[in-house]
Amino acid sequence: MGKYAQLAKDIVKNVGGKENINSLTHCITRLRFKLKDESKANDEVLKKMDGVVTVMKSGGQYQVVIGNHVPDVYADVCDVAGLGGDTQTQVDEAPQGILNKFIDIISGVFQPILGVLCAAGMIKGFNALFAFFNLYADTSGTYMMLNAIGDSIFQFMPVILGYTAAKKFGLKPFVGMLIGAALCYPSIQATALSAGEPLYNLFAGTMFESPVYFTFLGIPVIAMDYTSTVVPVILIVYIASKIEKIAKKIIPDVIKNFFVPMFVLLISLPLGFILVGPIATFGSDIVGNAFLALYNASPIICGILVGLLWQVLVIFGLHWGLIPIAMSNMMTMGFDTILAGSFGASFAQTAVVAAMYFKLKDKKVKELCIPAVISGMCGVTEPAIYGLSLPRKKPFIFSCIGGAVGGAVMGIMNVRGYIMGGLGIFGIPNYINPATGDASGALGSVLCIAVSMVVGFVLTFFFWKDETVEESSPIEPEKTIKSKVDVVYSPIKGQVKPLSEIKDDAFASGVLGKGVAILPEEGKVVAPFDGTIMTLFPTKHAIGMISDNGCEVLVHIGLDTVQLDGKHFEASVKAGDKVKKGQTLITFDKDEIAKEGFSLETPVIVTNHSDYLEIIEAEQKTVNTKDELIKVIA
Repeated sequence: MGKYAQLAKDIVKNVGGKENINSLTHCITRLRFKLKDESKANDEVLKKMDGVVTVMKSGGQYQVVIGNHVPDVYADVCDVAGLGGDTQTQVDEAPQGILNKFIDIISGVFQPILGVLCAAGMIKGFNALFAFFNLYADTSGTYMMLNAIGDSIFQFMPVILGYTAAKKFGLKPFVGMLIGAALCYPSIQATALSAGEPLYNLFAGTMFESPVYFTFLGIPVIAMDYTSTVVPVILIVYIASKIEKIAKKIIPDVIKNFFVPMFVLLISLPLGFILVGPIATFGSDIVGNAFLALYNASPIICGILVGLLWQVLVIFGLHWGLIPIAMSNMMTMGFDTILAGSFGASFAQTAVVAAMYFKLKDKKVKELCIPAVISGMCGVTEPAIYGLSLPRKKPFIFSCIGGAVGGAVMGIMNVRGYIMGGLGIFGIPNYINPATGDASGALGSVLCIAVSMVVGFVLTFFFWKDETVEESSPIEPEKTIKSKVDVVYSPIKGQVKPLSEIKDDAFASGVLGKGVAILPEEGKVVAPFDGTIMTLFPTKHAIGMISDNGCEVLVHIGLDTVQLDGKHFEASVKAGDKVKKGQTLITFDKDEIAKEGFSLETPVIVTNHSDYLEIIEAEQKTVNTKDELIKVIA
């Protein structure tokens, strides 16, 4: 449960209880319930609830308007209402494109275990560190106990990933766990089978030569060690999820409870052992060896590239693609050289923010630097990146350069990671070899930290200047005040009307942001300034962006158009993209949307309006995309 647990409990109670909920989704600002009986919901109680903006009913949905933090509230409501586990809930549209789908799958499978994975890794790392300093022997009971605690998640990784992959693919979680457990079954591992003589070898004379110790219904089974593996269980669980859907349609309800999982296991696991597992293992070996070959060819270049690009990959979520490769390397080779190059990136970012503290003129922004530095030293750099360096461009670039130099240091010193352990300064023990106690990698990581921070700090301190303009006040000439006006140009051509006149209480009340509404004359949304896309909703009906000066704007095309589920909308950008004023962001078929019965009134609002002294809306009744729409005064 998160920090909105009590709010979630109150919401569930006042929508009629969890038994009254058919499904739940969320958009950018509101929870969208489908209730069995809307009359059971306490509208007035919900509207007066602290944390709820208002309640609306539209298109068969009971909408509880929350605000920009709705994803966190949504997660807690799902926990309270029991919408996780085996319950199949309505979910947002999956990301489009092969790469986006791949990253979505990887993050969905690994993200739930990252906390405990890091915890176990830290225990292993500190255990190796304490043994290195002779606090106790590596044969002592203390060492054995701590090693068992830290190593268990890695040893039985297929069982853990069987559960998370099942949750991701919609398979019953305990079936996923059983698939993982079967892969870890002792007598089926190659190390156990190799005690005897193989029947014969498959692919003899090739890099894929494999011994066969037994057959299944006459079909040869290639012996593999699946403990600590990553890819095979994910693929087998995915196949099992498809088999389960078919089995549910065929098997009668009266015997479905046990016959469905029986058939899923009887089909997916033999298929996994005979075909999927070996192919996945061979593929993982090929990819791992390719990265190792790149590293062997030039550890320095490999380290520079990973260190330079790591933060960019994190922003777009693409770093998830490297994590299973690194884990696979650790499981098969005992170490990884890929992620080692990224170690200095978080420290470079932290040092950049520390340098910004001395250069920033705005005291309010300056105060953000100290907590960002503290969290950055612990490996959490999101506050530093999104709140400070990225909006100002140059400091972020300097942090990438610092990360690249740190990556080069790791490459030069041939540093290897042996565990997926702690982040930031707690990640130093990751580079101690638990088998030999060799701590040279840890020393290399300390040097990497120092170099990355020095480069990031020096570049920012000497080559970046805060562009905030200070002007003398005509009223009090002895003082200085910061006066800054930013312009939000119209993202849509059309007729302007006051926000208070549209048929949506949440927007009309101004609690979600201040601005105007536009009735579009053409189906196109363009960037209202130079900036970055913060949020693009999967249904493409709403887009949030932030200007290079920090102004956050939300464009919500039509009212309740989330129900179209992306129909009639096409996006030309994605979250994280840098955009220029006038660049096309979204196109939409306004005539078809109108035919479906939806209002085309489009709110254009400044969501961080409280950060400004004044928001001034345009007075003209019609605007083009080159016209000024809103002025914000900081």
